[in-house]
Formats: sequence, structure tokens, C-alpha cells
Amino acid sequence: DIRDSQRLRMAMRDIDIVVHAAALKQVPAAEYNPMECIKTNIMGAQNIIDGAIETGVRKVVALSTDKAANPINLYGASKLASDKLITAANNITGGKETVFSVVRYGNVFGSRGSVVPFFQSLIDKGVEKLPVTHKDMTRFWITLEQGVQFVIASLGRMHGGEIFVPKIPSALITDIAKAMAPELPIEYVGIRPGEKMHEIMCPRDVWHHTLEFDDHYVICPSISFTSSYDYSINALNEKGSPVVEGFEYESGTNADFLSYEGLKSLLREYSSASPGDASYQSEKAS
Repeated sequence: DIRDSQRLRMAMRDIDIVVHAAALKQVPAAEYNPMECIKTNIMGAQNIIDGAIETGVRKVVALSTDKAANPINLYGASKLASDKLITAANNITGGKETVFSVVRYGNVFGSRGSVVPFFQSLIDKGVEKLPVTHKDMTRFWITLEQGVQFVIASLGRMHGGEIFVPKIPSALITDIAKAMAPELPIEYVGIRPGEKMHEIMCPRDVWHHTLEFDDHYVICPSISFTSSYDYSINALNEKGSPVVEGFEYESGTNADFLSYEGLKSLLREYSSASPGDASYQSEKAS
């Protein structure tokens, strides 16, 4: 439990790498129970930082979310605060070797609480139509395996203080519904409280801190008192370049959209994992 700082320190003893994935992430639950969200997502992140520095962990990567960019709900705001804590932690290590970075990506395809298993549960119940909040709503999508591999790659690339953002496709929620049940009509039910039409991973306001690499973007720290890294060359010697002025990475204007066949392929991959498979259990755990 990341709220238990003493137990967390015990778990971190003799550990080299920490991937911080614990969070309360359901938007409505966070709106209804704001302090619970803050205790886990913000205070828990600080416990991670304190424990890692005290026990000599070498690298910490914290998982973020597209909802942390220009947040409009408490979940997103709490993850933005967590991102700020993690990236700024590099300034308070006191000469120790611990370095901290963040990985930010979109919705994990088929993960617990996401739209794919929700739609599937309704289809299994024999509903006559599928509910969609808005016809133009889009989201970034990444598979569980892609997310894991990007975290591992970021551990090798990091200097400390970066926010790593993968280049991943977007999809219309309506297209997902049509790919899952082409025979069912769609009912538009309205945008839920705290929900965006489109998600952002690299805000326009930080374009001057953003670098583009072959398969990802890096948002560099705005303030660094303890290092003078050239973030355009990462620890693997991959080279990036500044983005154009006013650049924003948003799901609605993303150049890469999943086609109908691309969605069907992802859905086949998701449905092929039965409840007894390790891959299914990993999806559920995410």
C-alpha cells in the first residue's frame, strides 16, 4: 500500500528499479471521494519518492495518464500533481544516484474499467443498442504489451526529469462500438461529468519544452537545479529535435487513427485471451 510509507521503505530495500503504477483512476469515484484520490495519487507518490531516495533505488519511473495534461477532473489534476512531484524529485536527492522520470500514455486497450470490456458486457447481456457519450469523442489507445515495452525502453533512455510520451494511434469511440457490434445501433447519452471530448498528452503550453524522437515525444523539465543534461540526446544516444511552435499532441487531431480493420485486429487479440490465460489476467490487473 503506497499510503504506508514505512512498509513501502521495507519493500524498496535492495531494489534497483521501481515502476510506480499504483493509482485510483476512476474519474467518477475520484470526484465523489476526492480526499481518497489525493491520498493515493499525490501523497502516495511522495511516499514513493521518499522511500526511493532513502533506500538508494537507482531509477524510478511513474506511470501517468493523458488526463494529466490540461486536466478538468480531480483524477487528472492529482496525476498532474504526481507528475510534478516525480520530475522535481531529481532536485532533492542530495547527491544520491536516484533518478526519476514519468511515462504518460493513453487508454490501455481492453483494460479493466475501459470501454471495450464495458461494451462486451452489454453485448453479452443482449442489449439492443450501445451507449456512446458523443459521436465525435476520441481517445489515444495502447495495448498492454506496448505500454510495458515503452516503460522498459524509457528506463534505458532516461536521464531524469523527463515525461516520455509514446506515439500511439487514436480511435473514435463510435468506431470501437461499430467494430464490436456492427449490427447494434448507437445511442448517444451525453458527456459525463469530468470527461473530455478529446485527450491531450503534450499540451500546447509546453511546446517549447517538448522534443520529438522517432517513436515518442519527451517533455523536458522546466526547472532543473541539479543537472545540465542535453535532453535532445537520451541515455541510449537516440537524438530528438524540438517540435514546431504551438505543437500539441491531441487524440482528435492525431495523424494516426486506427482503421476499422486495425480495431478488429485489436479486438481479436483481446477476445483470444480467455479468463485462464496469463495475458487475460495481466489485462485485468492493469
